Amino acid sequence: MGTSTQNEEIERLEKAFWQSILDGQPNIAAELLTEPALTISTHGVIKFDRAAYIKMASSDRVKLVDYSFSDMEVLFPTDQVAIITYRVAQTVEIDGETNEMDVYDSSTWIKASGRWLCVMHTETPAASAHGSN
Repeated sequence: MGTSTQNEEIERLEKAFWQSILDGQPNIAAELLTEPALTISTHGVIKFDRAAYIKMASSDRVKLVDYSFSDMEVLFPTDQVAIITYRVAQTVEIDGETNEMDVYDSSTWIKASGRWLCVMHTETPAASAHGSN
């Protein structure tokens, strides 16, 4: 089980990743990724290297406008692996149209050469208030 300091480090890294997306700085986020890395969402499973991530994140088609986290939890299955889960309320522009999204996310971080890197990120839509999701 991670200490409070270890939990805070993983939370800080996850927030830094998101902030770099919001700030339009995909190079910063790319440095926090393993090569290759994976993402899983409603778009399927995508495996990518850092260059491919930068290309994806630089697209004008989808832009993160705002986000807020809640319910963050960090679990350390081993000293070298951390899993963070949380809920995100996010505003994104897709092809110029503003969309509000409520999702559950998780990221798996591994410690390699003394630093934490994200190897996988998942995103699952939260159920709607009417349970139709």
